[in-house]
Amino acid sequence: MAESYFDFLVRQRGYAGRFSVSSAATHTDELGNIPHYGTREKLAAEGIPLVPHRARLLTRQYGAEQDYILGMDSENLRYMRRILGSCRAHTGLLLDYSARPRAIADPWYTGNFDETFSDISEGCNAFLEYLLRERLI
Repeated sequence: MAESYFDFLVRQRGYAGRFSVSSAATHTDELGNIPHYGTREKLAAEGIPLVPHRARLLTRQYGAEQDYILGMDSENLRYMRRILGSCRAHTGLLLDYSARPRAIADPWYTGNFDETFSDISEGCNAFLEYLLRERLI
């Protein structure tokens, strides 16, 4: 959901050529799968195009190629840092850039894709504003 939302956001704001937006999993259980139907339905309801992809695994090589790798919650971040070791990419949580840092509500546990979408849109907008404010794009 975050990959599709951020891709949509930077295109809407005219920054598409300045970003490479992608996502990777910290666990193997969803490898090769398309996004969950709840994610697809929520994005469609919000008019956000789904970035076509299948889940792939986060690797050290991936970390060496990125500027930022942002997780959704502290468990996710812990796994990310374990996989990546010391890499050039900045790692953190997406909502660390918002006025209310916290974990993204996980629809795996809550079933609430509306809350997850709200958190992700808040985090993505705050992250883009951070990059603009700091003149990083």
